[in-house]
Order: sequence, then C-alpha cells, then structure tokens
Amino acid sequence: MSLQAKLDAFKADLYAGRLPFKPPAEVLATMDRTTQALIASGAAAKALKVGDKAPSFTLPDPDKNPVSSAALLAKGPLAISFYRGVWCPYCNMELQALQETLGDIRAAGGNLIAISPQLPPNSRKAMQQNKLTFPILSDMGNETAARFGLKFALPPELIEVYKGFGNDLALINGEPSWTLPMPGRFVIGTDGTIRYAEVNPDYTKRPEPSALLPALRAANLATT
Repeated sequence: MSLQAKLDAFKADLYAGRLPFKPPAEVLATMDRTTQALIASGAAAKALKVGDKAPSFTLPDPDKNPVSSAALLAKGPLAISFYRGVWCPYCNMELQALQETLGDIRAAGGNLIAISPQLPPNSRKAMQQNKLTFPILSDMGNETAARFGLKFALPPELIEVYKGFGNDLALINGEPSWTLPMPGRFVIGTDGTIRYAEVNPDYTKRPEPSALLPALRAANLATT
C-alpha cells in the first residue's frame, strides 16, 4: 500500500469514528477549515523551489549534538523531510515510509534527515517509536523552516483544538510561538542547490518517498 493510501485510510477511519478516539464533528470541521485557509493563503508558493540555494543550518540531534548541513553535504546529496512532530499520526506514518525507503536513498548516494520544531527528547521519542535509523534534528522556533519558506502560525481556533487533544506545542517545542512547518521534502545537491522540492499545506497529503530517488541519483552523478 502506498504512503498516501495509508494516510487516506487513517483519515477515513478517523472521520468515520472507527478509531479509539473520534473528535467531535465541530473539531473536525475546524481542522478542515483551517487547512483550507492555509491552502488558500498561497503560503506554499513562497517556499524554496528547485534551483534555489538551500540555506545552511546547524541543529541539535536527539542527544543535543550539533549537526551542520555543511558536514552532511560533504558526504553527498541530502534529503530532508520537514515534519510537524511526534504527536502527528500522519507525520509518523511518513517517517515510517521514509525508513522503509532508506536503503534505496543510500543506494542512490544520498543521506536522509528529518527536521521538526520539537525538543530533542521528543525527537528521540519519535525515532524510537517509529524505529528510525536516520536522525531527527530540532529546529527551535521553526527558524530553519522559515528560511525554507515553510513556517506558519496556527490560528487561535486551531490552537484550542490541539490543546484539547493534549498537544500543547508550547511544551512539546519548548517555546511559545505556536508555529509549525508545512510538511516539505527537499533534495539538496553538494553544491547547495535544491534538486527536488515538494511542499503541501495540507498535512494529510504526502508524496511517496520514492519520489526522492531520481533527484538523489542525478545529484550524486553530478558530484562524481
């Protein structure tokens, strides 16, 4: 089953009340309405695109060790997944799908990291929960996500929904901004040029991990 098919099946079960917890209809309506508003805002069009130069960054891994994009790119092309956090089931399914594709990513000459605004202990939890062997880096305040054009602020009504779910992002992320990245995937060549970019303001929609592979292979060939 494809990643998107799994996401669609989860969403269908959630909305139909087939999961242990079914949000009230008004909560689901708020989630849908705020997602549509983000789509209509055109925010995704402002994200970095193929051919742009990727910003450099240094972010902590789950053990709080600094990891720099320069050091990663010195090893070869880099695939990045920006995701929302360990609390997001859609994100966890995406991380699991990326893990299943990790062998192909490395065979294509690439490395893979995920970036989220959550604190390092929550990144460690996500790695353990999803059995990941690639690192999750913590982007405090979504500063790196902002440089990629992904950062957005949650509207007040959605903040209340998340609090109702027990997802207090101020605690999970260690800062009070209540911002998130739009889910985004990028492939960056060793010269810092973006070779692949996919951003969707609808967090229930994610491209297949295999979509990264042609860009990684091409970027790897360009360095050899």
